[in-house]
Amino acid sequence: RQPKHIGYKMVMKRIEANDPVAMYEEGVMQRQKGDYSSAFEYFKKAAELGNVDAHDELATMYFDGQGVEKDEKKSIHHTEEAAIGGHPTARCNLACYEERNGDMKRAARHLIIAANLGEDASIKFLLKGFKEGFIDKDDLAAAPKNIIEINVA
Repeated sequence: RQPKHIGYKMVMKRIEANDPVAMYEEGVMQRQKGDYSSAFEYFKKAAELGNVDAHDELATMYFDGQGVEKDEKKSIHHTEEAAIGGHPTARCNLACYEERNGDMKRAARHLIIAANLGEDASIKFLLKGFKEGFIDKDDLAAAPKNIIEINVA
C-alpha cells in the first residue's frame, strides 16, 4: 500500500503537465476541504483545457457564490459550455434556466437531450412536464423510448 503523499505527488505531476482531469480532481478535493479559492483556480484551468466537468463545477460555484461572487451570467455560460461538451446534468440544468424564463419548448428540448444522455432527473422532469401539459406527446416521443415506457407503466 502506497502512502498518501505518493499519490498526491503523482497528481501534482499530472497537473504540472497540464492534465485537465488531474486539475479537475484536485479542484474537487480542494472544494471538499472548503478551500473554494483553490478549487476555483483548478476548475478554471481545467475548463480552459476543455474539461466539461470543470465547467459544470464552475457553473455551480458561480450560481451558489462559493469562493466567487454570485453571477448568474457566468453560471449560465459555464453550464452551456458543459452542456455543449456533452455533460448530461448541465443539459438538465439548462432546461431549468429555460423553464424559469418561461421558454418551455427550449426546456423540453434540453430535457430530451439530457434524457438521451442518460440523465435520470431529466426523465422525471419530462414526465412531470407531460402531466402538467407543457410537454406534448411529440416532445415525449423524442425521449428514450425504453426509459419512458418503464416510467409511464
